[in-house]
Amino acid sequence: MKIAIVVQRYGVDINGGAELHARYIAERLAKHATVEVLTTCARDYVTWRNELPPGEDTVNSVRVRRFPVAHPRSPDAFGRLSHLVFDTRHSVADELRWLDSEGPTSPDLVRYVRAQAGAFDFFVFFSYRYYHAWHGCRAVADKAILVPTAERDAALGVSIFGPVFRMARALMYNSPEERALIEHLSGRTGPGVVVGVGSAIPDHPQPSRFRRKFQARRPFAIYIGRIDENKGCPELFTYFTRYAAKRPHGLDLLLVGSNVIEIPAHPRIRHLGFLSDEDKFDALAAADVLIMPSQYESLSMVALEAWALGKPVLANGRCDVLKGQCLRSNAGLFYESFDEFDQALFHLEASGPIGAPLGRNGREFFRKHYSWPVIEQKYLDMFRRLAREPVPAVEPMPGFFARRARTLPPAADVVAAAPAGAVRS
Repeated sequence: MKIAIVVQRYGVDINGGAELHARYIAERLAKHATVEVLTTCARDYVTWRNELPPGEDTVNSVRVRRFPVAHPRSPDAFGRLSHLVFDTRHSVADELRWLDSEGPTSPDLVRYVRAQAGAFDFFVFFSYRYYHAWHGCRAVADKAILVPTAERDAALGVSIFGPVFRMARALMYNSPEERALIEHLSGRTGPGVVVGVGSAIPDHPQPSRFRRKFQARRPFAIYIGRIDENKGCPELFTYFTRYAAKRPHGLDLLLVGSNVIEIPAHPRIRHLGFLSDEDKFDALAAADVLIMPSQYESLSMVALEAWALGKPVLANGRCDVLKGQCLRSNAGLFYESFDEFDQALFHLEASGPIGAPLGRNGREFFRKHYSWPVIEQKYLDMFRRLAREPVPAVEPMPGFFARRARTLPPAADVVAAAPAGAVRS
């Protein structure tokens, strides 16, 4: 069996959620099939400019083919078209222009996918909202498997994605919440499974090594990820500053990851920057609790990593996915206000009564649902199932005039009208 993994950017130094997810899946499936990654020459998710050479490469023993991006993103054009599509009545043509402006736009990549359709058994596309996934799924619909990595944001209400959700052979969801939302918005009834992603969890992380190396003498909560407004970090900083003033003997806050926004100068907030995997897992093992402040997630890999190490999670309760993960695992608490943040963090300190049992629940939740043998088997089962089932028809695009009729509702309104809430089972 030969599988293509098609993703917007790829590399060992690219640690974004969907991109890291794609690399983990590529490397794990390579144990069972011949795997080739098809991607762009971009590294930066904001500009999408070409930084890596086109052509063949090998990353952790997996063959990678890179294709150039036709143009970098124009922030002004993308912002203008996002406002048009998300907030006003618009047309299919407007949505296609928005898709092109979002990037990374690589016609060469899509042409290669189409030309090599016969060379692969399946194409696994990552991240529904990008150019390569929309055009690629339509080009090889009979072999297209989509990993949407969808969040509850306005992009999910863009009408052009509905047909792709419906025509893909299978959808590999990150969470029950993602599945429920996509099926409601698109009307999809075809094959799909909640699978998520595992992680390369070390057998013996060493919290004492981390404390010595980084001189972390006090108990601490940890945040791991891009330090960005879209990840809920401004609210985290506001809440933690108030918590620190109220609880002078409480936890410190350690931040791991690159920062896009300014970090407050505070004696109990410390930014460690980007860490190696060894240091990151040592830090998680040393922490009392992981904080996940994002309101928009399709799956939190770092929350799963924390649970794999027996650590509780404190999550933003306004994110259905994170709230659902906490409820289903019985391994975390969630907050929707400062008072809830304060009380939850206080009770999750290692000296408190509930942090350890929640952590144990998290370890078992990870083992049952997100260990690599479980995830690999879900992919292999889906490949076998699709090999037996009939191929659905490709939905045609609207005609010239229909594409230009501004009759589509604002995408943000479409998503706002969809049912919300965590899935408990």
